[in-house]
Amino acid sequence: MKRGLLILALGLVGAVVAYCCVYLMGTAKPRAMMQSPQPELAWLKHEFNLGDSEFKRISELHAGYLPQCMERCRRIDELNDKLSNSLVSATQVTPELEKLLSERAQMRAACQAEMLKHFFEVSRTMPPEQGKRYLAWARDNTCLREQAMDHGADNHAATSTPDKHP
Repeated sequence: MKRGLLILALGLVGAVVAYCCVYLMGTAKPRAMMQSPQPELAWLKHEFNLGDSEFKRISELHAGYLPQCMERCRRIDELNDKLSNSLVSATQVTPELEKLLSERAQMRAACQAEMLKHFFEVSRTMPPEQGKRYLAWARDNTCLREQAMDHGADNHAATSTPDKHP
């Protein structure tokens, strides 16, 4: 009986040690990226095979872009809050609501234009093929790719006739 418990305990300890080894080996690269000076950009260096000088330049571009980006995001959040607060008591679209919607749309458009300029600038820092690949990534994975509103099949069927589409 004692021998069986010893074998079971050794088996469990061996399984835990094996799991830890596999886990540590499997996560070594991401953990190393998180320890880099700029973990938010480490994936970029790895994914696009950037040299140290290219990565340094992109890091400088990022550092220059980030404060203005954060300010634009803060302003958009502020406008979102104003709009939400205005909608609480609204019963119809007022000129004030239209103005807030317009201002928020203009701020988002300015934000997207600056983001696109930044993406182009970063892509020019990379080797040409990697720059093209980066721009394709930016196009497919950022807010520059607008999502259509999801009206849902059930909702659509209940609110419209087959002849008409809203």
